[in-house]
Amino acid sequence: MTPYAVFLRGVNVGGINLKMADVRTVISRLPVSDVSTLLASGNIVLRSELGAAELKDTIQTALRTEFGYDAWVIVMTAADVAATIDACPYPSDDPSTHSYVTLSSDPAVLDELWALAAGGTEQTRLSPFATAWLAPVGSTLDSAMSKETGKARFKATTTTRNLRTMLKVKAAAAKLAT
Repeated sequence: MTPYAVFLRGVNVGGINLKMADVRTVISRLPVSDVSTLLASGNIVLRSELGAAELKDTIQTALRTEFGYDAWVIVMTAADVAATIDACPYPSDDPSTHSYVTLSSDPAVLDELWALAAGGTEQTRLSPFATAWLAPVGSTLDSAMSKETGKARFKATTTTRNLRTMLKVKAAAAKLAT
């Protein structure tokens, strides 16, 4: 069984409030095992024999059916999460900046975001499916990348996490890989 990380878009912000225990219950009914949720922002690690694309569709359908919202998720193998985080040159603990990772299921969308935020946000492309970017403490919502990723047209294909959160997901997913 392949260990995966699943990142839910827009959970516990903007009126979509889900208890992670309820999410874990719903996901546990699917063809998966070892389901764990991390933090309250929609981070899940699990194992499955399904491929990433099929797992994504299965989880989105289950969440939409159970909770009645337009669920969007990004699914990555544990190995891809580790490689993405290992490629990030930014610190997770700088007191003056926050480091973020924007994930996308569509490289073309990430290319578009990259171009839209160019010049306004320091960013580094980590892979075809991930970019890292910095925001001064207290200015995240004012950053070019935050403004762009918040637009409705990107919600089906992107989600953003603080690098510290990504490190926690990487560690939890790595435990499933052993």
